[in-house]
Amino acid sequence: MGHLDHATLGWLTPVLSYVMACIGAALGLRCTVRGLAACGPSRRNWLLTAASAIGTGIWTMHFVAMLGFGVSGTDIRYNVPLTVLSLLVAVIVVGAGVFAVGYGRDRSRALVLGGLTTGLGVASMHYLGMAALRLHGEVRYDPLLVGVSVVIAVVAATAALWAALNISSPIAVAVASLVMGGAVSSMHYTGMMAVGVHVTPSGEALPGATAMQFIFPLAVGLGSYLFLTSAFVALSPTAGEREASASAQRPVDNDRPLAPPTSAVP
Repeated sequence: MGHLDHATLGWLTPVLSYVMACIGAALGLRCTVRGLAACGPSRRNWLLTAASAIGTGIWTMHFVAMLGFGVSGTDIRYNVPLTVLSLLVAVIVVGAGVFAVGYGRDRSRALVLGGLTTGLGVASMHYLGMAALRLHGEVRYDPLLVGVSVVIAVVAATAALWAALNISSPIAVAVASLVMGGAVSSMHYTGMMAVGVHVTPSGEALPGATAMQFIFPLAVGLGSYLFLTSAFVALSPTAGEREASASAQRPVDNDRPLAPPTSAVP
């Protein structure tokens, strides 16, 4: 068995991955709250932004954490198509859950369906990303810990969607995002605890790209997208602010005749 190290770069990757998970969660929750308050194409656009934020945030969290993953006795490479597919799966399946909540008539049923769909999407992204690993040996999983990680993902996703439905205060959303970021990180490291690697020493070159060749540049790009989108959402007026601005700009009709004074009662 090869020795697994989940923090070859020290605390940098666990802390940075948690930060990325929190940013993605905060942005996704704010966009979902905005979407629920909107209607028509505006609701759709906000929910699409929420799905992309949560999906890319979770994916970035996973692969930033994987930058610190190492196995003694073997190099590690990543299959590029599978890695990109894991990102698409995260965004699409999270989007299905967000839209289920955003357009569901029965909020309770939509919450359960959306939480289950989103949680399974998060877990699918994680294990699809792990399937992209290329190393000299065989990767094995503890079925019990895999099941626990999936349960954590579903619970975390359901709690996040519940927060989007019931919390509108920015401070409350920030707190919920910290909790969700912790839950997503817990899911990741629980899933990683389920991993065991039987190393088979070999001098053959591994196929795929190294983490620094592919994962790091893509994670930086997606992180930049999250930061820029966060700035856009922060500067975008809410529905209440737009309504207040529209009311203030409505002209006052000064040409309306005044009502005649009432006669005094003798």
